[in-house]
Amino acid sequence: MKSTLWLSIVLTSFCLVKSEKCAVQDDGVSSDGQEKVVVGQPVGIDCSVGKILNFNHKTYNLSWYRNGREEPITKKTDSRVHQRDNMLWFLPVNFQDSGFYTCIVRESARCYKSVVRVAVFNYTDGQCFHDEVFHKQEIRVGSNAKIVCHILDSFKKDKNALSIRWYKECKQLNGKRFAFYGEDVIIDNVTSDDSGKYQCKATYTYEGNKYNISRSIVVTAAANPERKRTKILYPRNNTIEAKLGSSVFVECNVSTFRDSPISISWKVNKTLVDFLIDGRIREGHQKDIPMEEGLLSVVSLNITALKEEDFGEWFVCHAGEVAAYFSVQTPTKHYIGYLAGALAALVFTTAVLVLIYMFFKIDIILWYRKSCHPFLHKKVADGKIYDAYVLYPKTHKSDHFVLKVLPEVLEKQCGYILFIFGRDDLPGKALVTVIDETIKQSRRLIIILKSGSPSYKLLEEDPEQQIALYNALVHDGMKVILIEMDKIKDYTNLPESIQYIKQKHGAIQWNGDLTESQSYSASTRFWKKVRYQMPPVPQTSAELPLVETSLTCQVIEK
Repeated sequence: MKSTLWLSIVLTSFCLVKSEKCAVQDDGVSSDGQEKVVVGQPVGIDCSVGKILNFNHKTYNLSWYRNGREEPITKKTDSRVHQRDNMLWFLPVNFQDSGFYTCIVRESARCYKSVVRVAVFNYTDGQCFHDEVFHKQEIRVGSNAKIVCHILDSFKKDKNALSIRWYKECKQLNGKRFAFYGEDVIIDNVTSDDSGKYQCKATYTYEGNKYNISRSIVVTAAANPERKRTKILYPRNNTIEAKLGSSVFVECNVSTFRDSPISISWKVNKTLVDFLIDGRIREGHQKDIPMEEGLLSVVSLNITALKEEDFGEWFVCHAGEVAAYFSVQTPTKHYIGYLAGALAALVFTTAVLVLIYMFFKIDIILWYRKSCHPFLHKKVADGKIYDAYVLYPKTHKSDHFVLKVLPEVLEKQCGYILFIFGRDDLPGKALVTVIDETIKQSRRLIIILKSGSPSYKLLEEDPEQQIALYNALVHDGMKVILIEMDKIKDYTNLPESIQYIKQKHGAIQWNGDLTESQSYSASTRFWKKVRYQMPPVPQTSAELPLVETSLTCQVIEK
């Protein structure tokens, strides 16, 4: 009965062996491989850990184990299954050898292992080609192709030479078209009939015992890709317009995929242009320009003065076996001027609209939010409580701006809900917990910057600042709004996190006066920029026990 067992050598992992004998843990190396043989054939498996990591033989110890057994496999070469150097040998392999084998390499304090799965296929009586254990190879029709016998490298390392015999469809391969070199067979002038099932066989001798080795190969003889032909790029059997008496100049462009140029000529009324007597139609000299995959050849045709007889005539360019023509017709009446004018008007209108949008983008977006957004977009609760978390340095000017100006404009006039640390937090609650939970419940992060202040260091040392920046930069789920109380020309002295936010989102500079009432109007340019970066509309939030906020917007858009 035909066996469905597999033989595969799968290096499932190169990893550190977790045992008391391995004192140091280290990363391993992973690799995958597969080899299939049948029962009764010799098999040699190399330890891939030692092969890939290239250990020094003097500094490591290598042993093979069967199915996790503590006793290593014997190194006695007269045993059917034994270890020789770094390799595990089955001479030959039997069905009971199926299972898992472990190669363990120990070097000083480090320890690595490679796990190998071995299974076995069987031949049925009279079978010469195994339909499940085979390699695939493709060769090209018309070429001299090589078929490789995939005998394992482990056998080639042995001093005993392997004598290879080749078979096709179970018959020994012979004939003048086949030449045998080492493990390969070379087929002269491949044809489609060379497709089929091949098999290479060899005899391996070890300590007086002979073992048979075979490999099955499915060969496909594929046709060569179609060669690129000469192609006329222009003309393309097209028509051009010209007036009676005017001149016409046309070039025949030919692409050839060959080293030597092809002869190109023009004909009119089946007569070569060079044979015309009056000289009114002349052919230019051929120019051949080297290209990546061949030549580009160009020959011009010049008609000095069009006559009535030229209209509708075919002017044909010949290049070897290919040809193409062009014909001349009188200009048709059309409305090019109107179309050009309409196109120009469209381009001008588009440019004006783009400029208007660029200069008035903020006003347009704010108007849209106020007039159209409530009707076109349904409010969906996002679980957030606050529209913005305010992060600021503790200075007199910053305190006044944050605790008085921001609430006056964004909360009272526009209905946004802000969280300002020191104003909205509950006393007695852990600082880190309050900050972390509050930031996660906020839609925006507003950072206030002031130049010439030692508050820069607070952005790195204050836990509030660190948690806020971490959520904004790492999670990247919160849009950041930078507000400069003064013009900051150089950001190099600021923390890298602030520099990153400035580069990604930009900054808004405060140019108002804290003592003037006009600076408290949400319709000023500064507050429009802030509102533009805030959420589109104040959204319905969860119950807010800490802050009472008016939800009416008293802003009149400009």
